[in-house]
Amino acid sequence: MTVGTSVPPKPTSTWLDKIENLGNRIPDITMLFFFATLICIGLSWALSHIQFGYVHPLTQEPIRVVNLLSADGMMGLFSSMVKNFVNFPPLGIVIVATLGIGIAEGSGYITTALKKLLSVVPLSAVTPSVIFIGILAHVASDSAYVILMPVSAYIFYKTGKHPLAGIAAGFAGLAGGFTASYTPSIIDPILAGFTETGAHVLDPSYSVNVLCNYFYSVASTFAVIATCWYITDKIVEPRLAKTMPIDTTPEESGPEESSPGMLTSAETKAFRLANLTLLGLIVLCIALMAPADSMFRAADGSLTHPDAPAMKLIVPLLLVFFALPGLVYGYVSKTFTSAKDITKSMESITGSLISFIVFAFFCAQFLYCFGQSNIGSLVALSGAEGLKALNMPGQLTILGVILLTACLNLIITSASSKWAILAPVLVPMLMAVGLSPELTQAAFRISDSAINVSTPMFAFYPLIISYMQRYCTQSGIGTLVAMMVPYSVGLLIALTAMLYLFWGLDIPLGFNSGYTYPSTLDVGQ
Repeated sequence: MTVGTSVPPKPTSTWLDKIENLGNRIPDITMLFFFATLICIGLSWALSHIQFGYVHPLTQEPIRVVNLLSADGMMGLFSSMVKNFVNFPPLGIVIVATLGIGIAEGSGYITTALKKLLSVVPLSAVTPSVIFIGILAHVASDSAYVILMPVSAYIFYKTGKHPLAGIAAGFAGLAGGFTASYTPSIIDPILAGFTETGAHVLDPSYSVNVLCNYFYSVASTFAVIATCWYITDKIVEPRLAKTMPIDTTPEESGPEESSPGMLTSAETKAFRLANLTLLGLIVLCIALMAPADSMFRAADGSLTHPDAPAMKLIVPLLLVFFALPGLVYGYVSKTFTSAKDITKSMESITGSLISFIVFAFFCAQFLYCFGQSNIGSLVALSGAEGLKALNMPGQLTILGVILLTACLNLIITSASSKWAILAPVLVPMLMAVGLSPELTQAAFRISDSAINVSTPMFAFYPLIISYMQRYCTQSGIGTLVAMMVPYSVGLLIALTAMLYLFWGLDIPLGFNSGYTYPSTLDVGQ
């Protein structure tokens, strides 16, 4: 070695680096679900020969694992393969919403809106603003992932911050928003319905308010914003700055790029008219939905009930709310000069969904096999029975529900699917020892929100990775998991602490909700 020279020290590998390296060695996420489907089929054959003794809480029938390797099982899989793909829930949501976004993006409307936003939001407030928007965006349900992720990345990128940190902050805020939120969403009546069904196992007269966790949800937004803000600025972004260089950027919309807030007179006029169009659409929707007998309401008068047309129209409304202002902006600013420009903008952005569409096919087959085989029900019920056998004190039992759901969420990411199975078991079980159904539901929602961001089994992982690769081509599954694990840990701790704080101070969780239920059984039994 030459005198006077030294070898620079090798960077210390952190546990997040190890997670990222391990995760990026995992096969492509599409192939991951292909292999998971094969494993599920093999397990269905092996487990179909065993009688487990569990009874389904809804049908009251013994749970038997269905052998998918049998002639009937394989015929069922292949005959429903196209149907599974077409009915894959995120597929239609992503494609339809993306068409509208393509028009708004191709016209330059989104770029101009972001320039305006960047001109008024202080640099120090960018991170909490993105998290706050993520919390609000949960009302758009799954379609929020299509809109929020690229916008969050772009906002961070244009303010000199790492774009992947913007995706992480938006993703964490959106996930946290399913437990901590200012407004009800479609998930509230769904979960409340299953909770009430579970309570009826023990008390047929028990009623669960749709907003039974509302006070807790609103208060928890402060914990979510503070936690995710700290994790983004102190952990995630510094690490990304060292380990994940930006090696590509998405093409800018519009004829030329200017500084944030600096718009031409044509852009200013187009933006004003487009915003008036958007405002007109909002006023029209309010006017149509406000009446008690509105056609957008469910039979019970609710706008948020799963059967309400307003809930079923969220994605088409997003298409209209992006497309019309985009069309106005495009024609006024002259970025659209013909109908061909409009279709080209939709075709261009849809091209970015090719990898997601391929993934959707394989993921849909896995979900079919997992559900059809009854393996999911078996895993959920065995976990619930194990929790019941521990017979712990109330506070530890609630912590057990949180941890059980966290483990299940690694493989079953759908909140409604898990709660449909767990509610009829956990709710009456905890009622019998004096814990209310509303408290059990709140405990379930905590880990369901926190863990979704860290599991590759989450249906929107490939879409989010595609947004990441617009800036960092080498990013993959491991990159996203390593980014999001700190948020999962932080959200679990923050939301659990907030629940125990409410419990300790006896603050109502929401409307018509408490923490105790008159036990019908002796705790010692």
